[in-house]
Amino acid sequence: MTSFKSYLLELLVERGLMSADKAIAIDENLEDGFNGDERESQVFAKVCALESSNTDRILALIAKEEDVHFAANALRVDSSSLKSIITKVTLEHSERSGAVPMGLSKGRLSVASIYPCDFDAVEAWGHVFDAKVEIYLATPPVLARFRSEVYAESSESGEPDRIADQNMSNRQCPRVDTEVFDENDGPVRQYVDWVVEEAIKRRASDIHLEPFENAFRIRCRIDGALQLLDEPDKTLQNAVISRVKLMSQINIAEKRLPQDGRFHLKSGDHEFDFRVSVIPSTHGEGIVIRILDKRSLDIDLEELGMTDEHQQRFERIISAPDGIFLVTGPTGSGKSTTLYAALNHINSPSVKIITVEDPVEYHVSGINQVQVRPEVNMTFSAALRSILRQAPNIIMIGEIRDKETAEIAINASLTGHTVFSTLHTNDAASAITRLVDIGAKPFLVAAALRAVMAQRLVRRIADNQKQPYSLTSWELGALGERYQELEGETFYRAGPHHTSYEGRIGLFELFEIDDKLSDVIYRNGTLTDIKAHLKEIEFKDMRYDGIQKALQGRTTLSEVLNVTFDEGILEGVSKNYYF
Repeated sequence: MTSFKSYLLELLVERGLMSADKAIAIDENLEDGFNGDERESQVFAKVCALESSNTDRILALIAKEEDVHFAANALRVDSSSLKSIITKVTLEHSERSGAVPMGLSKGRLSVASIYPCDFDAVEAWGHVFDAKVEIYLATPPVLARFRSEVYAESSESGEPDRIADQNMSNRQCPRVDTEVFDENDGPVRQYVDWVVEEAIKRRASDIHLEPFENAFRIRCRIDGALQLLDEPDKTLQNAVISRVKLMSQINIAEKRLPQDGRFHLKSGDHEFDFRVSVIPSTHGEGIVIRILDKRSLDIDLEELGMTDEHQQRFERIISAPDGIFLVTGPTGSGKSTTLYAALNHINSPSVKIITVEDPVEYHVSGINQVQVRPEVNMTFSAALRSILRQAPNIIMIGEIRDKETAEIAINASLTGHTVFSTLHTNDAASAITRLVDIGAKPFLVAAALRAVMAQRLVRRIADNQKQPYSLTSWELGALGERYQELEGETFYRAGPHHTSYEGRIGLFELFEIDDKLSDVIYRNGTLTDIKAHLKEIEFKDMRYDGIQKALQGRTTLSEVLNVTFDEGILEGVSKNYYF
């Protein structure tokens, strides 16, 4: 017997519903580039077009072979359960999976589907509702009618499921019965809503859903430190994760590959965006939900925590007519916030600003923002080449990652543009050697670079929680020789509870490229050469900046030591201590 690329063609020929010659003709004319279900869908469409009078018979045969039901005109929409269904399975989810939820009754979820059915997606729906799934195959016209009827009353208008405006202040953690889920009350949905609301209430920057062998833990990061939010029963793990994936418009059937999504909500008068990252782990899928508070866009330079000296120099640098200004630091050190604050400070109708970001986290009024899309070859370098023809005054590049991006940024700065960007380096001085390492020519770096700033974030002590004290001899030894003059000075501790801290401030180190340093860079000087010059000009590093803020009671010395490094620190002393 002829071997076909399609299971459906083999089945139809075997059961005598199609001649081998007709099946071969369909098989040979299939378009390239389709695999699995995509190919079967293409075959089914061709078969329906050629055998329109036999479509019901063909579907009945498939249903029997696949051990599912054949709908024909027997299946009806159960309107009594639609409200609870369409809040969890949106129109867009239905269209993407090629299936329609028809009703929920006595622990059974009826689903109409075209052939081929996305069994993984539909089974995941059943998990969300804690119900057994019964699949009914239907022709495309019948399925379209079902979908129209089910979603006719939906107010979502095809948008992904999102949390609507709610009272975010008084909700308690809902108790979820681990044995029985009441689909009308939506306990899993209520629980996930509570997690998000509680994280917002606590001013968290992100939420972590972490599966372990015998536990499921939910933590949130507040002012840079992770705190336990809840530890629900392990049996709720898959349902909670599926709920978050549905909210984020992520494929709930895919559990083998990392995925990204996002959703949006409005809490009171404030709007929040949520970026969701899902990654498979040994005991389930781990999820991190990053909370983007649009209020942070309104931050002033004064709120960054710079000293008066730093802020005056910073304002002068960002107002320069050309050149590159770099902000460096690890992930989560506040680089993007600093650059957004800079753009807000200089944004005006007389200045054209274009940003190239991956991703665009915040949308800023009056600024042209470009989203990097590597899947369509819209890379940083490709975007930069195009936006230079848009005649911008100021360009912000989310990150300089490669030689091509660095060269375009340098050329832009040398042709009269001001360029802001970030690099991942441990200190400000290393940014120069990093540019050279990725392929930028030293003489061009010397000509284009105007200034470099490195930063970290530390927790701010709440005003009513400051506890003055003097350093011990051990603490002075841990600081290193150059800080021995601090003996007898008053520092401040925070209280024992996590609420003793309120928000974060930045620690900064900043230098400008003077003629002598430009000559060092031009001659391809080493990092040692660069630091030797900075020592000559009495450059103040982040540890110095942090100690000044600790003396002022704005943060603690332990916070400063945890994020900064000093070459004079005593050997063998851990930085992860708390005074």
